[in-house]
Amino acid sequence: MGSLVGHVLPGLAFYLLGLWHLFNHIKIHALNPNTYTFFPWFPTPKIKYLELYIIMAGSCTSISMELFIGPHRHQPLDTDGTIPSYHLRNFEHSLISATFFMYAFFTLVLHKIRPKVHQYVGLTQLLGSLAFAQMLLLFHLHSTDHKGVEGQYHFFLQLIIFVSLTTTLMCVSYTSFLLSFVRSLSVLFQGIWLIVMGFMLWTPQFMPKGCFVNFEEGHQVARCHSKEALKRAKSLVNIEFSCYLIAVAIFGVSIYLFVTKIYSKNVEYQEILAFQDEEEEEPIDAEGQKMSIIGESKSFIHMGK
Repeated sequence: MGSLVGHVLPGLAFYLLGLWHLFNHIKIHALNPNTYTFFPWFPTPKIKYLELYIIMAGSCTSISMELFIGPHRHQPLDTDGTIPSYHLRNFEHSLISATFFMYAFFTLVLHKIRPKVHQYVGLTQLLGSLAFAQMLLLFHLHSTDHKGVEGQYHFFLQLIIFVSLTTTLMCVSYTSFLLSFVRSLSVLFQGIWLIVMGFMLWTPQFMPKGCFVNFEEGHQVARCHSKEALKRAKSLVNIEFSCYLIAVAIFGVSIYLFVTKIYSKNVEYQEILAFQDEEEEEPIDAEGQKMSIIGESKSFIHMGK
């Protein structure tokens, strides 16, 4: 992180993961509204563990970028073996990625040992909660100065992460479609907000009036010329977050309506076919009953004679 690419790529990963979970949770609920079952992850047709593989690969890539590829000397330590102050953020970001790698790895191992989801879903959700808690903690206690415009963006990012953490913790012992829906939408919103941060903080053309991008301690930082310009920039970030919050809510409900409409039709179609099959069997049974009644009446008449 700390650059446009460092925010856009992780943001895209969170966005796709949240969208994937949102679609699948809505699909399961539409197919089984009365018996909804929670899944911590979703297999794909050709590669079953693709979601977990992508999380682990993305985490390893992030760690490599932060500690080995990004630094000028391709290693984060100083000549005396200590961590320089301008590389502290690299270690913080790497620890977040390492926690998500741990979540995906142990979820994979637990599924191979206990194939039934209900046997390990609570533990995987606890690991997921740990990953979001680590993310929230390190962004809240970040070594980078987050008092300016960048700090306002990070404040709202922490709010979104807190929602993901809370809903994931609640899923440890209690699962419902609404919790899954909010959790998936919050992960998706994390991705969108990270992408927005990448473009708005590290693109000079998108800087608010009176603010600029300054190069400090090996990183680009958003600064403002005056307190008035800073106050205006923060207010713009507040308005921006509010607009995206409304847009994400509209997007989530629209996806719900769209997916529900598709899969509810499939359920209704199957119910109609089953009803038609039952109706086709009924005349045959009625005819059989009529023939048996006629046979019984004839035998009764014959006995009477």
